[in-house]
Amino acid sequence: MGEVLARHLDWLYGTQRFGVQPGLERIEALLSRLGNPERRFRSVLVGGTNGKGSVSAALASALQASGQRTGIFTSPHLTHFAERFRVDGEPVAEPELLAALEMVRPHAEALEATFFEVVTAVGCWLFAHADVEWAVVEVGMGGRLDATNALSPELSVITNIGLDHTEVLGETLAAIAAEKAGILRAGQPAVTAAMPALWPVLEQVGADLWALGREFSFRVTGLSLSGTALELHWPDGAQMLDLQTPLLGAHGAANAALAAAAALRLGVSREAVRQGLAQTRWPGRLEYLTVQGQGWLLDGAHNPDGAQALTDTLDALDLRPVRLVFGASADKALEEMVQILAPAVSDVVLTQAQWSPRAAEPGTLRPLWEAQGIPVREAASPVQALELATPASWAASQAAAPVVVCGSLYLVGEVRGVLLRQGAERRERWQ
Repeated sequence: MGEVLARHLDWLYGTQRFGVQPGLERIEALLSRLGNPERRFRSVLVGGTNGKGSVSAALASALQASGQRTGIFTSPHLTHFAERFRVDGEPVAEPELLAALEMVRPHAEALEATFFEVVTAVGCWLFAHADVEWAVVEVGMGGRLDATNALSPELSVITNIGLDHTEVLGETLAAIAAEKAGILRAGQPAVTAAMPALWPVLEQVGADLWALGREFSFRVTGLSLSGTALELHWPDGAQMLDLQTPLLGAHGAANAALAAAAALRLGVSREAVRQGLAQTRWPGRLEYLTVQGQGWLLDGAHNPDGAQALTDTLDALDLRPVRLVFGASADKALEEMVQILAPAVSDVVLTQAQWSPRAAEPGTLRPLWEAQGIPVREAASPVQALELATPASWAASQAAAPVVVCGSLYLVGEVRGVLLRQGAERRERWQ
């Protein structure tokens, strides 16, 4: 089975050559050929610029805690493709994944479907055949023309809105907000943590929108490397929910609050919300690991907003300055990211994800860091970067100050695979 599955995955990764082609025609045709599996479960769409995966993971955990069989679709994966499709918290098994690919492939080839369209269809087929009651689906890029928007969500979430993918979504926050508002449905519930100035753009769709800072709010009551404690408030102060989450930082608390509000709107009990948020697991996003006495903080921050959230969290945890392992895609706002991160950094080891053709060469990143006065070393691979970043106290029983790894989810995935000895798929990844 392993060899057959590998051949199908080789084909699937080959569809990346079609690039990203916004539009719903192909995905709708593909789902129709498959018997519209997306109609066999209830769904939530989670869009936004940052925090989509965290909110999706927390909301899916709350739904699961309420006793409902729950699927979650996220992207990209960190180390293994099956991570994109989880049922009740567990990645789908090889036989199910193979069956889905064998079913979807001939139709996808006939339609010349793109990589993300195929992956979306595979997720819908898997969830339908796993008899999930709910699927929490992370939107890819934008919203209006994203393949996931072929689903009919009973609730939609827009986490926040920042300047990212401007070449496709538009160069202003209002333009990007209008694209992301495409996942909202008139008359259907929705929640958002977008800035107040963008609420009118989102409300044009006619969804029943709850906004963080208006219909609900939160207050952080405790913060450590093990997680965050917060209170969820309603405007009149009459209702309050005490929550604990492994998600770190103020933005982790905001994502937890957003997921809690969404779960409550879906009728999940307060106790199930508490339990689900406490049990949330979202690897590679401000994830703290200890390996042989050394602490590592892995974060997929890959744009300026993500870099700012990471810096703010390091401040709140009183961890700065930190040693940083950094690698990023060449098409990101690299100079702005470096300027945001630099004040929190003592020195940096530059590297690049080995399986991401989009990764910037360390040599092109060096001048950006040196312009900020940060000592720089270069590493040819993530493995070498970890060796250079590891202090002499690696084997000490007392955990050393954490080394931070950030800049790209592809890099974080490769690093995590090395640290946990899980390996990683050896295929080029554009998406």
